[in-house]
Amino acid sequence: MKTMTLRLAAAACGGKLIGCPDPEMGIGRVAIDSRNIQPGDLFAAYRGEKTDGHQYIRTALEKGAICALAEYLPEDVEGPVLLVPDVQRALEQICTAYRETLSIPIIGITGSVGKTTAKEMIAAVLARRYRVLKTEGNFNNQIGVPMTLSRIEKEHEAAVVEMGISGFGEMTELARMAKPTMAVFTVIGHAHLEFLHDLQGVLRAKTEMLDFLPEDGAVVCNGDDALLKTIQCPQRLLRFGTGEDCEIRADEITLLPDGSTRCRIVCGERIIRAEIPAFGKQMIYAALEGAAVGIAMGLSDREIEAGIADFSNVGRRSAVTVTDYVTVIDDSYNANPDSMRCAVDSLTETPGRHVCLFADMLELGEESPEMHRSLGKYAREKGVALVAAYGPNGREIAEGAAEAGRYFEDRESLLAALPTLLQKGDRVLVKASLGMRISPVADAVKELVLA
Repeated sequence: MKTMTLRLAAAACGGKLIGCPDPEMGIGRVAIDSRNIQPGDLFAAYRGEKTDGHQYIRTALEKGAICALAEYLPEDVEGPVLLVPDVQRALEQICTAYRETLSIPIIGITGSVGKTTAKEMIAAVLARRYRVLKTEGNFNNQIGVPMTLSRIEKEHEAAVVEMGISGFGEMTELARMAKPTMAVFTVIGHAHLEFLHDLQGVLRAKTEMLDFLPEDGAVVCNGDDALLKTIQCPQRLLRFGTGEDCEIRADEITLLPDGSTRCRIVCGERIIRAEIPAFGKQMIYAALEGAAVGIAMGLSDREIEAGIADFSNVGRRSAVTVTDYVTVIDDSYNANPDSMRCAVDSLTETPGRHVCLFADMLELGEESPEMHRSLGKYAREKGVALVAAYGPNGREIAEGAAEAGRYFEDRESLLAALPTLLQKGDRVLVKASLGMRISPVADAVKELVLA
């Protein structure tokens, strides 16, 4: 963000510079953790529930921060500080002003499932031709998006920005900052229903992004999703999926024993052979998203194929580990009913005895118990031999699975029972919402050995 000087930042947010020797100095990245400060960073001093970032302004400045964005001046700090009434609002205003100076394509990604995977795949494809900046990790909210925008520099030729929300109006704020030139919608699913009420609410909240898309932009959406099929917009619309009515379509889908996935992607006369180094049916949609954006931005079939092959997943998302005892599909990063069912589908298309180790899906609202029972029933009907679960709604999962279900009071009880639950050669899926902290279960399964 070096073209954004301290003077311009102050003008953008209406703040007051204190103790600043040179207002024409350019700003580097935005940082919110004083431990991660690099020289030239703008340190945003957030006041949180557990700590007040203003206590770390002096440390940030000593480590090389060019300035602190703050709501008050601590006693031990003389500057440079940009004083504002609200750090969050000021950061949004600064990054909105900076975005106005950029002319590169910005791809905004949203949806209930698969945003981070889509971001990684699209960035891998575009990197075959462009110098690409992408969201780090899943920094996709009202703090993460401005941090991402602040990292765009003159050498970048495209940016891929993940945009996550949990309530109405939040996408409006994110899209006002990012002003994407292309929108990608993954899935409209059962996520954040506690705040968005129903699937129509999820659709309305996510598609707030369209109000900020230029008319010569493009909209890439999942044509297999019943609600996304209803999108109407003046921009170029590209639908991807497995259905015959999708402009960009996948067929010849194969889940391979080594944990990779293969398919053919067809767009008119174009045929793209996708070799995806990751497991699961959801990876087909990620490859389609990468291909659709690549096609919209003029990449060749060979560039798209190479980009898909370059893909690397982030964290615990369908990571396959084959041990001498079992095969573990560690998808313990997050969960909602749609991603759970997709994971079960992928599991049961592989050979062997199938086992699901589950815990709660969070933020589902009043229908949460029924959704958990439905998940257990779905896994049993798909032929899963054992569905073991813990958590406040774990009993619902187990009861839905009927004779295949086992309920445990807590994670430790499930961990203790693992040696008696699993058999040599099992295919084991481990999945729950991040807040249930199920990852130690996946780690324990990986460490099991024959007695």
